[in-house]
Amino acid sequence: MDPLLTPVIAAVAGYLLGSVSFAIVVSRVMALPDPRSYGSKNPGATNVLRSGSKAAAVLTLAGDGAKGWFAVWLAWRLTGDATVAAAAGLAAFVGHLWPVFHRFAGGKGVATAAGVLLGLDWRVGVGTIATWLIIALFLRYSSLAALVAAIFAPLATFFLAGLGAPFLAVLVMAALLVWRHKANIARLLAGEEPRLGAKKPDSAPSGGGP
Repeated sequence: MDPLLTPVIAAVAGYLLGSVSFAIVVSRVMALPDPRSYGSKNPGATNVLRSGSKAAAVLTLAGDGAKGWFAVWLAWRLTGDATVAAAAGLAAFVGHLWPVFHRFAGGKGVATAAGVLLGLDWRVGVGTIATWLIIALFLRYSSLAALVAAIFAPLATFFLAGLGAPFLAVLVMAALLVWRHKANIARLLAGEEPRLGAKKPDSAPSGGGP
């Protein structure tokens, strides 16, 4: 196969895999409201938690993370090329943000990014997840935790892997993640951001229990 074509094929496959939104799939299977219809209207684990079903939120988190990891793992397993693996991971992340299967209306990519990081370098992945957990558990702001983790990830990748394709992929993911959180940043600065697990009284789903 043409070596120039391999990253393209990996990216297309990664994008299609990333386009599967587990927030929407899990909610449909568990007969929960569409996560795009309540709360932040973001199809992600944090918003699914607002439905009242912790199981659905956990399944969403696991699924969105697994697809990012699997895209990287499969590309690496088939090619042994870090550039191809990075392309597949970045594409999976982009697929989550703009999924072709869901009219290009996707989530913010935190779980998928974590999966990609674990696939590229488990040390960066574990460190980034730990950073997110520390901020989220102590301050109870999922968005703030994601933003701090987004800053940590490319720095950790640079120190552990240098200026290669994985670093560039992580840097692009971090920039996109921060951009997708621009509304959250405004609410954080205004003191209006809901804390982790909070349910907005004016936009809570009806019949959204487990």
